[in-house]
Amino acid sequence: MSAIDATALLREAELRVTRPRVAVLAMVADNPHSDTDTIATAVRRDLGSVSTQAVYDVLRALTEAGLVRRIEPAGSPARFETRVGDHHHHLVCRACGAVTDVSSAVGEAACLDVQDSWGFDLDEAEVTFWGRCPACLARDE
Repeated sequence: MSAIDATALLREAELRVTRPRVAVLAMVADNPHSDTDTIATAVRRDLGSVSTQAVYDVLRALTEAGLVRRIEPAGSPARFETRVGDHHHHLVCRACGAVTDVSSAVGEAACLDVQDSWGFDLDEAEVTFWGRCPACLARDE
């Protein structure tokens, strides 16, 4: 994602455009499923000095604005992606921690159509598939 695209998305979301926000949004778009430390390291390479707290603050603002989605696979730090607005799930490798998107059925999200919602108005479901990625399987052969 270019800085121009990130700037446009921030403006559409009515967020103030700052260099850290542009850098974080572009980094997450280009490197989906990155954790905060990875994002902070990349942003520092681009901008120089940026505190880890500033990166956390930017990620929170982007998540609240709906520009970024936060996922939290069990046993892993939070990860971030810009694939928002659709209903998809994730595959996580138990060996190396790699995360891959899995598109769910097109149209209505079947996993939100539960027999009893216990009075909840369901708007999201997170499904995580666990296994071993092809690279880890090949390494162990």
